[in-house]
Amino acid sequence: MATVAFHTLGCKVNHYETEAIWQLFEKEGYEKTDFNKRADVYVINTCTVTNTGDKKSRQVIRRAVRKNPDAVVCVTGCYAQTSPAEIMDIPGVDVVVGTQDRSKMIGYIEQFQKERTPINGVKNIMKTRVYEELDVPHFTDRTRASLKIQEGCNNFCTFCIIPWARGLLRSRNPEDVLAQARQLVDAGYKEIVLTGIHTGGYGEDMKGYSLADLLVELENVEGLKRIRISSIEASQITDEVIDVIDKSKKIVNHLHIPLQSGSNTVLKRMRRKYTTEFFAKRVQKLKEALPGLAVTSDVIVGFPGETEEEFQETYRFIAENKFSELHVFPYSKRTGTPAARMDNQVSDDVKQERVHRLIELSNQLAKEYASHYEGSVLDVIPEEKDKDSGLLTGYTSNYMKVQFAGTEDMIGKIIKVKVAEPGYPYSRGEFVRVADDHEEMLLA
Repeated sequence: MATVAFHTLGCKVNHYETEAIWQLFEKEGYEKTDFNKRADVYVINTCTVTNTGDKKSRQVIRRAVRKNPDAVVCVTGCYAQTSPAEIMDIPGVDVVVGTQDRSKMIGYIEQFQKERTPINGVKNIMKTRVYEELDVPHFTDRTRASLKIQEGCNNFCTFCIIPWARGLLRSRNPEDVLAQARQLVDAGYKEIVLTGIHTGGYGEDMKGYSLADLLVELENVEGLKRIRISSIEASQITDEVIDVIDKSKKIVNHLHIPLQSGSNTVLKRMRRKYTTEFFAKRVQKLKEALPGLAVTSDVIVGFPGETEEEFQETYRFIAENKFSELHVFPYSKRTGTPAARMDNQVSDDVKQERVHRLIELSNQLAKEYASHYEGSVLDVIPEEKDKDSGLLTGYTSNYMKVQFAGTEDMIGKIIKVKVAEPGYPYSRGEFVRVADDHEEMLLA
């Protein structure tokens, strides 16, 4: 039996797509093996969001070639899409497929095995207007399943290469989304995470159908307990979406809304489609509809030209709007983007100092948010047993990480846990009981 090994770099969408590519190989009779072992085929799913992503991708490709020089090395993903010639120049690379036509990958591999001529299967992504359907009936992770609902992005922020790697926005057919949701529930998943390159843009390329409509239909999927939106832009949080989330019994009490900067002048240079005032009003409206809502966010510090005053505006905005946690990134030059050519690039020392200040603020806000739940009994889906402490670790619907004493058979189930010691990066909890089916139906 032929063996295949995978290595995935980058975001959750890449991990989702690697699972989908594995399904294609499994149907053809391949056996999956560890990437560090000798395999007949190596598939590297690459990232290009930063120059470092490109570099790491090249290192992994070379590692595969060294592991088995006779293997077929197939490179796919975002770096493959934007720089196929660069990848073809790496000795030992046999097949390159971008961020579409993944279903042709095995055919290309078989063609290479016959002809021994490297194949570049990358097409112009900007001409693609149809969502590529990739089936993922189950995941290696046994507790939370991702469900990809759209592809591409129309925003063209000045720091971002992704539209060139993923193409323009394409929404997945609602029937296909719902069919996969049912499939995942049948496979035993309680929670589904809606994901995509620009998830909140779902439906913008459709007539008479929106993200709100999809959320309403997913609400009716029998057996599904939790719906989580991986990320949504402030500009896409319409009153209709807020209304649907407010009425839902399944959409969790947590949203990830990327901010990137709390300074209007920086947002303008980034070519973001909102002001801080608009962002704050949307978050305020959400919190009025959903008391206790956890809002997490992404922030880039040290964007070209960012002054100390602009950074302070960001710091104050985050503190005032009480985010429950931040993902903080120093600005990283991405060759080929307008921001990489901007004047007044900020020094690495200043970037790191600002990153540390925001991480400290984030930790403080996360502890403050968790403290509101001391003594509360919350629903937790345990995901794993901690190797060091032996405690179960999982997330509440509002994305608080909780550790508590329990048995391994609880993993993947909905467990009632009392928050005994709120904190960050996790709170300590006490097992109360397993939620019964009736309670699961009533989950908010």
